[in-house]
Amino acid sequence: MREMSAVVRVLVLFSVCILGLKPSFINAATDPQDAAALRTMYTSMNSQPQLTGWSANGDDPCGQSWKGVTCSGQRVTEIKLSGLGLSGSYGYQLGSLTSTTVLDLSNNNLAGSIPYGLPPNLTRLNLGGNNFNGDIPYSVYSTASLVYLNISHNQLQNQLGDYFGKLTSLSTLDISFNSIAGNLPESFSSLSSVKKMYLQNNQFTGTIDVLANLPLDELNVENNRFTGWVPQQLKSIDLKINGNSWNSGPAPPPPPGTPPATRNRNHRGGNGDTSSDGGGEMKSVQISSTLDTKTFDVPATINLKPPPIERHKSFDDDDFSKKPIVVKKSVTAPINVKAYTVADLQMATGSFSVENLVGEGSFGRIYRAQFDEGKVLAVNKIDSALFVGRQSSEDFTEVVLNISHLHHPNVTELVGYCSEHGQSLLVYEFHKNGSLHDYLHIPDEYSKPLIWNTRVKIALGAARALEYLHEVCSPSIVHKNVKSGNILLDAELNPHLSDCGLANFIPRANEYLSSNVEVGFNAPEILMSGQYSVKSDVYSFGVIMLELLTGRKPFDSSRPRSEQSLVQWALPQLHDIDALSEMVDPVLEGLYPVKSLSRFADVIALCVQAEPEFRPPMSEVVQSLVLLVQRANMSKRTIGVDQGTSRRESQDSSENLS
Repeated sequence: MREMSAVVRVLVLFSVCILGLKPSFINAATDPQDAAALRTMYTSMNSQPQLTGWSANGDDPCGQSWKGVTCSGQRVTEIKLSGLGLSGSYGYQLGSLTSTTVLDLSNNNLAGSIPYGLPPNLTRLNLGGNNFNGDIPYSVYSTASLVYLNISHNQLQNQLGDYFGKLTSLSTLDISFNSIAGNLPESFSSLSSVKKMYLQNNQFTGTIDVLANLPLDELNVENNRFTGWVPQQLKSIDLKINGNSWNSGPAPPPPPGTPPATRNRNHRGGNGDTSSDGGGEMKSVQISSTLDTKTFDVPATINLKPPPIERHKSFDDDDFSKKPIVVKKSVTAPINVKAYTVADLQMATGSFSVENLVGEGSFGRIYRAQFDEGKVLAVNKIDSALFVGRQSSEDFTEVVLNISHLHHPNVTELVGYCSEHGQSLLVYEFHKNGSLHDYLHIPDEYSKPLIWNTRVKIALGAARALEYLHEVCSPSIVHKNVKSGNILLDAELNPHLSDCGLANFIPRANEYLSSNVEVGFNAPEILMSGQYSVKSDVYSFGVIMLELLTGRKPFDSSRPRSEQSLVQWALPQLHDIDALSEMVDPVLEGLYPVKSLSRFADVIALCVQAEPEFRPPMSEVVQSLVLLVQRANMSKRTIGVDQGTSRRESQDSSENLS
């Protein structure tokens, strides 16, 4: 075969010489991988006409002078496309641009999450003035060569990842004018070259102590939610701090042995350009104090998990009967959801009786509610610890408003709410086959095992729900609690992702989730730093696919130690077809297409990779699963029909499942 291949190559080259053909790869001045990356970038930015010279089929950006592209030899070194009104995104395949040092896409209309694939040797990255949302991808934190980073004036939210340790060459950091929340990461202290830092107009909390010993010349932290005291070391630089809740009065003394609060002139760049020296005048620093703003430290010792269920009484006794009945003005909410009263929901749930308790959600207990007209709905009684204080009613109204905008066939629909007597309740459509977790791991006499076609269909529906949250919603929504217990199955076993938006919109949701970690689902970066992102959702989705493949729980302490963690046990075997066949859920009895099984395992392996930047976006997962569904439907080896048998056939079949 090798001899034959050599003959073929010789004949091809002979034909080229005789016929005078000139293949593009012979004359092209641009490295083929660089050209391919720019073609993908062009289509991702909607092939807009202002990108003069660019082409979806072009193979020579350097030789054809594509707008904004600078080359050295055959390699692309700079891409500068600022202020062109570009839309779309810039694609996920720029990692092959290993000679590119400057990427400037500032002041355009690019939207969605910041793609994770970046040129690995950038020194300057400017994505400022766009409509990017979500998180900063890990690939930004891992670009150790960065000197200048600007992602200001976007719609980024959530917290910064604690991954700044590699950015020791960074001189300018501008992440101002976003909605980034949380405390400053401890790894900021590793920014040993930073001179200018702009953090203004975000929602940062906590102190700025981590910045105290950095070699800063300029620092702007205005209009955040910082507290504590301004470190003495920062009072000699160009400092802007208004619009925060600084503590008044003298700062507490430093711990014994702490060096004096002085700034080393050589540490600030070696040129001696301090703002104040022996003969200079110290700049005055105005510290604004908001005395009516109180901050509270919550011990880690607080357990927000709902108390154990007492089977002898209804929850109504604790939650309502001992509280005074106060007539409140009804909460204004969107017109597309119904406002229920406590009396309505008490009657429909039997006063929230144990008999109507159907499960524990991520943020409260779920009850089956049957109304007079025959309609059956699900009531999520939100844990009271999540909404406390004077603003609790307004906070809950905002949650209802935000969730009411979520509409997708695979997302559990919000149909109503209740906010009375200090209680916060959400009313959803009811799905009679319960959760995927229960269907897989707690079978009852009414359920049948899921056949292969149905498992792939469930995976596809759940993937589409996450694709909607990540890539259609603006700003994108990180679910933060993707697990099989939050995938509900209707009468036809179609999946519906529940609890969508709650972790984003409930003020204390992160605090609650961190105290109720469910082993087996969470990505490694969550366990290390508590940082959620669309990529951590992708990892958790991969775990759900593993459950569908193997029938095993994400973590099972009853198994041998080497098999307790589903991901750790399964990952090394996913590309071994013989081992893979041994891993399949035995209830399938071998009734699955081998190729479909292998491709299903390939998608899992991509989703559960340890490094977040290597996990695919959900749109790519959806595309892969669509092909699997098509192939599974055509397979002759897959026997049976998609079963829609209810797990609770004994219930009234006339229930309205709207």
